[in-house]
Amino acid sequence: MSVDLATVKRVARLARLAVSDEQAERMTGELNGILGFVEQLDEVDVTGVEPMTSVTPMAMKKRADVVTDGNKAEAIVANAPATDRNFFQVPKVVE
Repeated sequence: MSVDLATVKRVARLARLAVSDEQAERMTGELNGILGFVEQLDEVDVTGVEPMTSVTPMAMKKRADVVTDGNKAEAIVANAPATDRNFFQVPKVVE
C-alpha cells in the first residue's frame, strides 16, 4: 500500500491540521515508510503464538464478581454542591 500526496492532504484536512505542500510531501515519504514496515510484519509467521498483553508473562488480577446492594447513595452525593433525595442537582441547560 502506498500513500499519495492527495491522501496525505485529505487526512490532514480530516484531522483539522494545517499542512503546507512541503510538509505534505515530507509526510508522504514518512507514511509510506511506516506502511512499508507494517507490510513487513505480514511476512512473520505467527502460527501457534498466543496473543499477549505484555512481553513478560503475568496473570491478570481479578476481583470477585459479587452482587452487592450498594447502600452508598449518601456517601456518593456527600460532596456534591446540591442534592435532592440522593440525586445530583444540576442547572437546567435545555429549555
